[in-house]
Amino acid sequence: MLRDKGVLLIMLLAPIIYGFFYPWPYGTQAVTRVPVAVVDQDHSGLSRQIARFAMASPRLDVRMVTSDVHEAQQALWRGEIEGYALLPQDLKRNVLRGTPAVVSIEGNGAYALLNKAVLYGFSEAVGTVSAGVEIRKLQAGGQSAIQAARSRSPLNTQLVALFNPTEGYGSYVVPAVALLILQQTLLMGAAMLAGTWAEAGRLRAGMGAWLGRLGALSGFGVLSGLFYFGWVFFLQDYPRGGNPFAALVLLLFYVPAICVLGLLLGCWFRDRERALQVLLFTALPMAFLSGFSWPVEALPAPLQALRWLFPSTAGIQASLRLNQMGAPLHDVLPYLGALAAMVVAGLLVLWVAATPRKAEQA
Repeated sequence: MLRDKGVLLIMLLAPIIYGFFYPWPYGTQAVTRVPVAVVDQDHSGLSRQIARFAMASPRLDVRMVTSDVHEAQQALWRGEIEGYALLPQDLKRNVLRGTPAVVSIEGNGAYALLNKAVLYGFSEAVGTVSAGVEIRKLQAGGQSAIQAARSRSPLNTQLVALFNPTEGYGSYVVPAVALLILQQTLLMGAAMLAGTWAEAGRLRAGMGAWLGRLGALSGFGVLSGLFYFGWVFFLQDYPRGGNPFAALVLLLFYVPAICVLGLLLGCWFRDRERALQVLLFTALPMAFLSGFSWPVEALPAPLQALRWLFPSTAGIQASLRLNQMGAPLHDVLPYLGALAAMVVAGLLVLWVAATPRKAEQA
């Protein structure tokens, strides 16, 4: 294995490269200064105040203030802006009359993060101005500033983002994807090795030899896992360290489950290059099936059952609970049990399919 440069590149060097370069685009964590426009058809003090609050928002970068909605739409279609707010004619008059006034916010739905920043930024600006209008109306009715503020908002909401204090996208996605990177690199490396042994006629071996192969592969995997848990998460300042001992225990279950599956796939493909070609395109489906980027409840019933055939499903869910949420080990025992079952089942299949029979030995 140490003489196979391709396997070493995938199993040893690839996790290190991914560990540095994958988190890089998410370094800013939150999307800020999204280019937008304000379509002001009212030209009143109220509409200008909304525009000023939008300009002050860290989420938004107001590139254009116009009265022509068609001009804003063209800018959106050309990619010059990612959204705009339409302040309709008679906005201030309707507010003063007590008539419902609607401010339309249009965003680029093709980019979820940018669209979210546009909607939140404009909503905060409009909501702040709206609160000020309501408070002034209450003050005009005889209430003091403090009474008006309490009357307008008798209950205050305090939002606390548990396990992701910065509400950053990198803190959300990288800790989960790290487990997926670990799986894919180990799968490809183990499958390539098994394919190489098949091509050389050295695939069949005794159970002791298979356990030795599994142990050697698992050693590489545990080192890669420790690199992510102990260095990458620390370097990028992601939420981490909730239960480090249990996270280490998870690696001792997760890594062998991946390696067994990789060896089985290599035995099935019996071709070094084919294993790499097939497994290279499985990362995205496994990410969706793991349940961190797409709600499990929204998956079709067959996929909800199929996803438990991949170690990443149990591994990612257990890792997020242990590393980010600080869950005790007994809370993830079902996931560890699923991984242990994969190891046992995989070894049984190897024993049946890839160990020499008595007739062959004779």
